[in-house]
Amino acid sequence: MRVRECQPDDAAAWDAYVTECPESSFFHLYGWRRILGEVLGHQAHYLVVEQDGAIGGVLPLVHVKSLLFGNSLASLPFCAHAGPLARDGACRAALERAASELAHRLGVGALEYRLLEPSGAERVTKRLYETFSKAVLPDEAANMAAIRSKQRNVIRKGIKNGLVFRDDTLERFYAVYAESVRNLGTPVFPRRLFAAILETFPDNVEVVTATLDDNVVSGAMNFYFRDSVCPYYWGGSHAARGLKGNDFLAWSIMCRAAERGCTVFDFGRSKQGTGAYQWKENLGFEARPLYYEYELVRDSEMPDINPLNPKYRLFVEAWKRLPLPVAGLVGPWLSRNLG
Repeated sequence: MRVRECQPDDAAAWDAYVTECPESSFFHLYGWRRILGEVLGHQAHYLVVEQDGAIGGVLPLVHVKSLLFGNSLASLPFCAHAGPLARDGACRAALERAASELAHRLGVGALEYRLLEPSGAERVTKRLYETFSKAVLPDEAANMAAIRSKQRNVIRKGIKNGLVFRDDTLERFYAVYAESVRNLGTPVFPRRLFAAILETFPDNVEVVTATLDDNVVSGAMNFYFRDSVCPYYWGGSHAARGLKGNDFLAWSIMCRAAERGCTVFDFGRSKQGTGAYQWKENLGFEARPLYYEYELVRDSEMPDINPLNPKYRLFVEAWKRLPLPVAGLVGPWLSRNLG
């Protein structure tokens, strides 16, 4: 058994292993190495364990080093969850030993694992996020019935308002996304990130919007993986609330997923105690905890870089008031280090 860093020539074998592994996610695919490494400028270390000439497990790691937001090695930053994949405990242990050794060589503050299930290892754990999912049924009426009655009425109002669901361009989606994250007090990701995702995964990604008179009200970038759909990036305009644009868009994505034969709607992660968390529950999605585990290397306490941290409150409130052109200029420089 040996652990080594994956090379570009290994990409096909990496993805074949990921595709066959039932615990894998869309974020485990090799293409994210280019996106996070080349596009956002972070050093990627993709580890593979080999046993008897075959891949026994993989672990994607990315090193994010910032003067403002710290120094970490994570599996996987900018993604909801993407921990180690291994065919048995010995392969997993080998990958995690190699990751720990790499973290110490790099001198990071902490080594972070973003997991769907607790590992059982002696690490400090953050329970900030939960992930949401629900079954996609082949029958439209059954899907509507699985939504809480109050929210069903909201969706019907969106339909009556004349909203139209459509495939759309990256430019139109990005405009409403940038407005939405600014309104939340969060720096926007660079447009080139989304362009790279579309270029890297042309068969797995789509951009859709809810429009009124050809004006974008809400938009989403959907990821398809196996039998699931995940609108991972989402934005709504100021008009979305009154027009019920977000509810209409979520319902329209559900209908398309059913048409494509998907059986799972993965609505991504949300922080506990937020409006997005409550909204997803009202739509009938079931919350499941995410386990973000940290092996402290140079840090003395668990990292806590998120908008709910009280020390960032003034920054968040000030960012909400920035003019969009200013937020669009400065935001991509900041967001690439947030992870």
